[in-house]
Amino acid sequence: MTSRDDGQGPCAGEWTRLQSLAAAQRPPLREMLGAGHVDRIRLPGLLVELSRLGLDPDIVEALSGLAASCGVADFLAAVAAGEMVNPSEGRAATHMALRDPATRARAGGHAAMRAETLRLRGSGLTHLLHIGIGGSALGPALLLDALGRAGDGPEVRVVANIDGEALVRATSGLDPRTTGIIAVSKTFATLETMQNLASAGQWLAAGGVAEPMARVTAVTAAPSRAAAAGVPEHQILAFSETVGGRYSLWSAVGLPLAVRCGWEAFEALLDGAHAIDRHVLETPFSTNAALRLAAADVWFASLLGRPTRAVFAYDVRLGLLPAWLQQLDMESNGKGVTAAGAPVERPTAPILWGGTGTDAQHAVFQLLHQGTHMDPVEFVAVATPGHHLAPAHHAQLLANCLAQGAALALGRPDAADPARRFPGNRPSATILLDRLTPDRLGALLALAEARTIAFAAFLGLNPFDQWGVELGKEMAAAIASGTAAPDPVTDVLRVFVAEAQASAA
Repeated sequence: MTSRDDGQGPCAGEWTRLQSLAAAQRPPLREMLGAGHVDRIRLPGLLVELSRLGLDPDIVEALSGLAASCGVADFLAAVAAGEMVNPSEGRAATHMALRDPATRARAGGHAAMRAETLRLRGSGLTHLLHIGIGGSALGPALLLDALGRAGDGPEVRVVANIDGEALVRATSGLDPRTTGIIAVSKTFATLETMQNLASAGQWLAAGGVAEPMARVTAVTAAPSRAAAAGVPEHQILAFSETVGGRYSLWSAVGLPLAVRCGWEAFEALLDGAHAIDRHVLETPFSTNAALRLAAADVWFASLLGRPTRAVFAYDVRLGLLPAWLQQLDMESNGKGVTAAGAPVERPTAPILWGGTGTDAQHAVFQLLHQGTHMDPVEFVAVATPGHHLAPAHHAQLLANCLAQGAALALGRPDAADPARRFPGNRPSATILLDRLTPDRLGALLALAEARTIAFAAFLGLNPFDQWGVELGKEMAAAIASGTAAPDPVTDVLRVFVAEAQASAA
């Protein structure tokens, strides 16, 4: 495995060349596209269209040199090989092994997961509450939202927030006598998950369920804690500590998809992801979709200093994709130091935001088209619909998706009225799926993971730890227990809360 840094050592020459290219005047997108500039990668069932990013051959060549110098492909290979790539925790990152047919059964405990899938699908339960937070909830929620409507197993509702309103809404209209629970926590000690599990158990008991914990399936890297909490041992699915939460939907964390849509759907998800893994590990930079997307992120965020990336899913089934990507990108690469502990001397991960088209066109696209920001935009769409309504629905949806990218790039810079003038020259990429099936979704999500890890390799980051999450947890625990250090602002806020609660009592 090639050693990595923050780009100041072995990669310094390539960074310098790219900084010169970034400072140079470049032809506008309208001119580049009019001259026939084409930049796209075709994968089975998936098209990655990069032409409107405006990365000319000189930039692509320089980014390729940077990738080679910084050992980006070597780092991805090290991840796939199970090497220690998370130095702050002394761990490997084994999510790729969960979807490799040669290793998935052993690495993911999929035999036990399949048995539990069959048990739950045949249990007579009509609903399941999936309780988790972060990667333990975002991934399963995305899988269910994208594919669950076609399932024939128990309906699964996801609960994450410790706000009791979330659990109240999730249980609304359900019969406790026909509802089970999937509780997901890597440590089986996560505050939000344990509180929601306790309250859900009380809800079951109040509804006449004599042994609430017998209704629980636990997914955890700490099976002994789940057993100590009363979960039956044959209903505890273990996964490895080397699988991070935001990379975990390929493990038993993905149980809701298997239960709702069947084991074959989950296996197809893994197969689609593995196909992308092979592409990423075996394809040269110029046609490697993950490396090219990561390099584009480096170009815009780290070299041009454009601090955000907007993602818009032009398919309601992918409405949760931006939220899932937010955690994946910003928890992985929202770092200020390298894996070696040195300060990073250039911008790292962009702030990721987005929404669902066409709704977003009537909310935020005004800023994208005529505002002063020039940050890159990404469109994700599916060529075939998942419904049987009039074809006009999907035709208009796709027309809007394609039009937005064209309008951002070309604009209307010569309009006589300044208020109606569109400067154009705004970069975007488009990812098109031929259809939304488990294998295609697996491919899309694995591509995003590889892109995130490749970006980390460019900057020398550790994309597998998240120590920034811990401080807030510690302070919340101290405030809740009354042991927090004096803080005049917190004190004022707590007095207001106490007065409001006393008034409402």
